Amino acid sequence: MQDIRWKAFWNLLFWAFCCLMIGWFTRAETAWLLFIVGTLAYLAAHVYWIHRLYQWALKPSLNFIPNGKGIWEDIFANLYHEMRRHSRSQSQLSSTLERLRHATSALPDGVVVLNNRNEIEWFNEPAIQRLGLKRHHDENQPIYYLLRQAEFVEYLQAEDYSEPLKLKSWRSPDVTLELQIIPFASKQRLLICRDVSAIEKTEVMRRDFIANVSHELRTPLTVIGGFLETIGDMQGEISPDIQPYFDMMQSQTTRMRRIIEDLLTLSRLENNVTLKDETDIAMPALLRQLQKDAQALSQGQHTVTLHMETKVNIRGSYNELLSALSNLTSNAVRYTPEHGKIDIYWQLRGEEAVFTVQDTGIGIEAQHLPRLTERFYRVDSGRSRDTGGTGLGLSIVKHILHHHQASLHIESKPGEGSRFQIMFPAQRVLPA
Repeated sequence: MQDIRWKAFWNLLFWAFCCLMIGWFTRAETAWLLFIVGTLAYLAAHVYWIHRLYQWALKPSLNFIPNGKGIWEDIFANLYHEMRRHSRSQSQLSSTLERLRHATSALPDGVVVLNNRNEIEWFNEPAIQRLGLKRHHDENQPIYYLLRQAEFVEYLQAEDYSEPLKLKSWRSPDVTLELQIIPFASKQRLLICRDVSAIEKTEVMRRDFIANVSHELRTPLTVIGGFLETIGDMQGEISPDIQPYFDMMQSQTTRMRRIIEDLLTLSRLENNVTLKDETDIAMPALLRQLQKDAQALSQGQHTVTLHMETKVNIRGSYNELLSALSNLTSNAVRYTPEHGKIDIYWQLRGEEAVFTVQDTGIGIEAQHLPRLTERFYRVDSGRSRDTGGTGLGLSIVKHILHHHQASLHIESKPGEGSRFQIMFPAQRVLPA
């Protein structure tokens, strides 16, 4: 562009020099007249080529680009080369986009691209099968016009897409769909839909199997435990040499019965999606009961302190919450050495109520923290058995908290202790 400006400058300078020489040999008036006429003609030529450029810009095409004269020849030549480069880039982009569409069409999951107004911009073939979308008919339509389930609309508006949403297909009651929204670019969203019916059926079969087997095992274990207790109470009937074996059998039977009871509790929690016995829970009384139970379990070996910083209550299931909170306090007692401290806090942070159990126990290494709520997961299997744990306690806690829309946060350092916090959402908190 700088070269073009210099060319225009030198052209005008050359014409002014020519007029000056003409005026030197002739009259000055003649030179001025020639300079003005030549300058006007030069400007008229520019106006002409600007008009040609404007006409071409209305319908740009490589085949009809003007040739130009003078500096306009360079301008149109540069414009031609830029158009060629843009055309190649556009062809490459179109080819890449077409390959991307073919790739997404080959995916087993449905993919829907939404704009910042949640309108459908594009979707692949599996989305047609899973969601019943229609090509060219549903494009540019808001997604909530087509997926009208209340659960999906709430999920879309909440803008919390950390967890996927599962719901029954409106096209087939036997199909379970998992929907997840992934934000990308500038307020755009990617809706991914997959059929998880087979996984759901397998999960239901697993839960039913565990529940049935646990139920069937409970009765014979109760009978065996009863006979062992009866034999153990018969003075002089058992030789002192074999007495330890009877004690071991009774201990293991009791442990198996606890596992069965925990499995049945977990199965019940997994099958019950919603709470059925919600009530207003007086948290101060419940927390004082937790403190007494922890002191009884400790038998004076620990200092158990309750810090009641608020007296707000909770709306929920009394039995479930008592089970979850008791599990955390009893774990703190079991995994804290003698003369250790257990602090129980009840606080209000903003609109959320927070229950905290903090101990000075053995602590947990960082790599174990994400898996603590998995069923049967143990940091130290030997120590867990010695303390009477079944490996299901925190898994039960997780499901109870899910029923109450609460979350569990765990912090721990080996040798320094652990902190377990339960955050209850504002809709569960009641004034004292």
